[in-house]
Amino acid sequence: MKAHHFVRLKLRLTANGLRGQSWRVVMFVLGALFGLFGAFTGYIIFCLPGLLEKQRAAEIVTPLGGALIVLSWLFVPLLLFGVDESLDPARFALLPLRRPTLIKGLLVASLVGLPALATFVATLGVVHAAARLGGPAAALTALAGVASGLLLCVAISRAVTSAFATALRSRRARDLATVLLAGTTALIGPLQIAALAGAQYADWGRFGVVADVVAWTPFGAPYSVGLDVAAGRAWAVPVKFVMVLATLGVLLWWWSATVEKAMLGAAGAGGARQRAASRRGAVAELVPRWLPANRFGALTAREVRYWWRETRRRASLITFFVIGVFLPVFVTLGSESSTTPTGMLIFVGALAAATLANQFGFEGSAYAANVVAGVPGRVELTSRVAGFTVYAGPALVAITLVVGGVTNRPQEIPALFGTLVAAFAVGLAIVLPVSVGAAYPLPDTVNPFAMSSGGGMAKGLLSIGALFGTALATAPLLLGSWLLGDAWLWLGLPIGVGYGAAAFAIGLRLTGPMLDRRMPELLATVSAAQ
Repeated sequence: MKAHHFVRLKLRLTANGLRGQSWRVVMFVLGALFGLFGAFTGYIIFCLPGLLEKQRAAEIVTPLGGALIVLSWLFVPLLLFGVDESLDPARFALLPLRRPTLIKGLLVASLVGLPALATFVATLGVVHAAARLGGPAAALTALAGVASGLLLCVAISRAVTSAFATALRSRRARDLATVLLAGTTALIGPLQIAALAGAQYADWGRFGVVADVVAWTPFGAPYSVGLDVAAGRAWAVPVKFVMVLATLGVLLWWWSATVEKAMLGAAGAGGARQRAASRRGAVAELVPRWLPANRFGALTAREVRYWWRETRRRASLITFFVIGVFLPVFVTLGSESSTTPTGMLIFVGALAAATLANQFGFEGSAYAANVVAGVPGRVELTSRVAGFTVYAGPALVAITLVVGGVTNRPQEIPALFGTLVAAFAVGLAIVLPVSVGAAYPLPDTVNPFAMSSGGGMAKGLLSIGALFGTALATAPLLLGSWLLGDAWLWLGLPIGVGYGAAAFAIGLRLTGPMLDRRMPELLATVSAAQ
């Protein structure tokens, strides 16, 4: 089996996934447009110093931007879009393939896709800049560096994913890895925003020193070789290429060493999950005393347990909590003014609600039990929201206290909490119908960040749509806080809670009957074979 067979297989799986699934076609088109925009923006950023003939500016932008691209291939898919598992190595477990053949085929197939194409087009701006600054020799060298950089991006993404899947074979290791990875990826956004907020007060002279160091690391080296030729440092080119190729070789060796264990671990995990599911079905779950002893109480108790025990849900909780705490704090510390980041709190509340955008996808075919039992739509949705709020509610309180303390304005804490509760409830009103009408299946894998073909873009767009919708719906609260002035310090809490409760009631009233009508279709959607 040669590499082109893997490419044909991936293209065939992608085409079959789009066939008869209009929502996946829409997500694919939107993903292509999003990738085109990102590629165009990256190209302009990389080539602009060359067009302006600013050699030093290019030496700062290129290695830093290249390193950011490599790290984005590692973390951003885990945080927002998920990891494409259309060619999951576990699917080749029963085929007589040698590991070098499998690694080569998976690597080439990973280069065929929108992310790789967008990355390559964006980094061609480096080639353009090198051509303007150093002529054809610099351009050819930069082209070779861009190609090696793309291979490095794909290799580091697949190697870490394979190793992560191997580490998830045991329950204890899976819990620890989920906490560490979710917390790490969740910090990327707050750190980037904090950097942008503090960039206007930064000493730009130091950026050149940082860029020079990054240019001699495997992350920035492949993108800086063309500029080395343009600057007359041709001796640095072979040294950097040796560094990049050595790093690429280590990553491929690591991937090859872990891919077989990942295949065996995934095969054994399926039986364990089936046995665990049988035990859960055989033993009735106990309802805590603080919940009513009825259908709502039983469903809420189940949700409380699953949000902590199920790997995907727990990863979502950790991601939300890390972003919710650090994003407003970093933005406030990085800003010269001490004004409270009300807009950031609205974003945090919307982000909490967006966690439920694919709440039925978490269960998959297990949702059939609720369909057979005939659980009313309003009871189903209310219990799911209540189970999630058991964890999100204390987190919202903690976030409000931290933000009020950091901004040194404790008198604004009640109004801030009212705004945050309103954003969360309004976000739920927007997310509930989305979770019923736009659900998507999740792959059956131990990797909590894995996504089926098309699911990554669906996740990203649904989250972004919920954030924008919540921002628009909570605009009256921002207007009220501006008009009322100091009176908002006392009225913010009751108005925010009342506004959010009314919005949630409207969303629940509209979505409950919608769920009653769409139960069979929803079950078929989230149970679709991956």
